[in-house]
Amino acid sequence: MKTQTTLLLTGSLIFALTGIAPAHAQVDEVAARALAKKNDCFKCHDVAKSKKGPSYQKIAAKYKEKKLGEKEAIKQMTTGPKVKLEDGTEEDHKNIETRDPKELSNLAQWILSR
Repeated sequence: MKTQTTLLLTGSLIFALTGIAPAHAQVDEVAARALAKKNDCFKCHDVAKSKKGPSYQKIAAKYKEKKLGEKEAIKQMTTGPKVKLEDGTEEDHKNIETRDPKELSNLAQWILSR
């Protein structure tokens, strides 16, 4: 009886844990792309290739290498810091025109998941 109860509890726990997904797995790609398009992000960035600015894949790799995350990505998008462009010049990064934390988080997670 004790073994049967243990198996039942273990099975229930495994089933419950399979429903828990990391936050980055719930990225709304359509909304992220729409926000990026609305803010002209694709003028300087592309998902896979560098344009005036680095590709989102390159950005994601840099953030992963430096162990940076969503918080730093949002800061980059909302504070307008000087950025070095692919041609070596510098300019102020354009600020995202939203302060909605969910939209910012979604966009940051989408970029970092590239």
